[in-house]
Amino acid sequence: MAFGKKKDAAPTDPVIQAQTQQIREQQEVEVAFRKGITALRDFIAPSSLEFKPNYFNLGTRFARTYYVFGYPRQLYTGWLSSMVNLDEVIDLSMYIYPVESQVVLENLRKKVSQLEAGIQIDSEKGRVRDPGKQAAIIDAEDMRDKLQVGEERFFRFGLYFTIYANSTDELEFVSHKVESILGQQLVYSKPASSQQEHGLNSTVPQFTDQLQIRRNMSTGALSTSFPFTSADLSQDNGILYGINMHNSGLVIFDRFSLENGNAVVFAKSGAGKSFTVKLEALRSMMFGTEVFIIDPENEYQRMCEAVGGAYVRLSLNSSTRINPFDLPRVVDTEEADNALRSNLITLHGLLRLMMGGAQAQIQAAGNSSMMAPALSPVEEADLDAALIETYAKAGITNDPLTHNATPPTINDLYDTLLHMGGTGPQLAQRLRKYTSGTFAGIFSQQSNIDINNPLVVFNVRDLEDELRPVAMYIVLNYIWNKTKADQKKRILVVDEAWQLMKYEDSANFLFSLAKRARKYNLGITTITQDVEDFMGSRMGRAIVANASMQILLKQSSSAVDVLTDVFKLTTEERKRLSQFPVGQGLFFAGQNHVHIQIVASPTETGLITTNPEQVQAIANQNQGDFSQPAGTIDLSNRLYPGV
Repeated sequence: MAFGKKKDAAPTDPVIQAQTQQIREQQEVEVAFRKGITALRDFIAPSSLEFKPNYFNLGTRFARTYYVFGYPRQLYTGWLSSMVNLDEVIDLSMYIYPVESQVVLENLRKKVSQLEAGIQIDSEKGRVRDPGKQAAIIDAEDMRDKLQVGEERFFRFGLYFTIYANSTDELEFVSHKVESILGQQLVYSKPASSQQEHGLNSTVPQFTDQLQIRRNMSTGALSTSFPFTSADLSQDNGILYGINMHNSGLVIFDRFSLENGNAVVFAKSGAGKSFTVKLEALRSMMFGTEVFIIDPENEYQRMCEAVGGAYVRLSLNSSTRINPFDLPRVVDTEEADNALRSNLITLHGLLRLMMGGAQAQIQAAGNSSMMAPALSPVEEADLDAALIETYAKAGITNDPLTHNATPPTINDLYDTLLHMGGTGPQLAQRLRKYTSGTFAGIFSQQSNIDINNPLVVFNVRDLEDELRPVAMYIVLNYIWNKTKADQKKRILVVDEAWQLMKYEDSANFLFSLAKRARKYNLGITTITQDVEDFMGSRMGRAIVANASMQILLKQSSSAVDVLTDVFKLTTEERKRLSQFPVGQGLFFAGQNHVHIQIVASPTETGLITTNPEQVQAIANQNQGDFSQPAGTIDLSNRLYPGV
């Protein structure tokens, strides 16, 4: 008898079945759980999503999707930047669909035929001409020409955006702000009513255009919508110049990080150019930069005295003396060998200015055809020989070892010219007013200043008009010699530079400084309000070309065209340049530029403002403040409280 293996019977106990089912469900839940935690969408998905007719809730956030349906006849580059740089949370989506040019050409041909037929019917019935139809025909014909030669292509363009907020009130506020910004440019948008889910799907990065609201655009029009237009001029090092009006960021920049440290500031009177430059000087000093300023209008005295700077007043009545024959005390061997020759070249330009250039320019005021008389070749040769002989009499030759001797003065040059042959006596007579005449003393004696201060201001306001360009020339040479002798990081501010640009020799000297300043760690800031005259000269344009940083504040209408041509401004920038409020302008640094608002702390404003009302208010406020000596201020903790 054979016995087979007995088959296991299925469990029939309800308790066992329930336990088995529970284990199976737990395993399924665990599998599902483990599968869920590895999916990325579980990490980024909101806790809830609820759609309503005019907005939707994304977790605890409120959101609303818009579509753009109307555009102006012309779009300008960067029109979208105001919204892109808005300090709000916005998702922006663009859908671009290329269209075959042949299809567009056929449609345009039909459209032009319809418009022309409509105009002809209106004419036959005596109706008033419709300007809209005329403009549409012109645009269509222009587009047909460009499409035919391949200059343009045609696209269908959809623009949608979703804004987010923490409450319905904030959502309404942000919505109004965005709609207003676009509406100012004649770009019209609407919320996707009853289509918020489709709108959300169209603005999240999954490339599904469920709204399908599009507008025809050519290549040129479409290119203006390029979204990455936010200009940023912020560095780890540098000083704060102001606020970037494009994105509300800070413009923190080090001018010495560019190809050179030179800068030009153009603005009409009262636009804030001196305020801007004084603010830069004040903040640069906090980082150890020395500052020299040529002040023709006594605008820098209060700031200079407040920070303990040296204020040098140049006038016929002052005791200050600067000898243009001084040689720089340089350490570099190559510079030392060329020190005398370099100073001789500078003296040639100065003496041409003193012996007729400035005077002739004053006499020629109002007559642009008159030019300052130049020295003849014979006079130039005699003057050169006299200069060399004058230095030789003082024991100074090309040998650097002789350069520590006491330098000669203009009086010594006058004696040399008077007793030499040729044109020497004639040149001496033209020089006499600086030795024993009206202008004697100020530049004909040994220098009695040796300034060692982080801020030095040379005031030339009280000098006569004829003597002022001569003084500015001599001061520039004095600063240049000091720069070559001790190469520190320095800024030289030349205010009202147009006074130097009127004369060829002083303009050439300023241009020479601008070209060579980088080698000596010097940055030259040139300020002027007479833009047309400055840019009208060859040297003026050359100085601008050698400045890596430019600041253009509010301009007169006549200066806008000149600056537009020089700086290649866009149509929008050109329009704004004459409409900027005080303290706003364009800040150029190398190849980048931004719209900037110059900002200063209350303490800084008190030091640098020239507004009569503010100056008087500050004076009244300080009458009862005896906590520190008059005219001084502690820059370490009052410029930026809490820092």
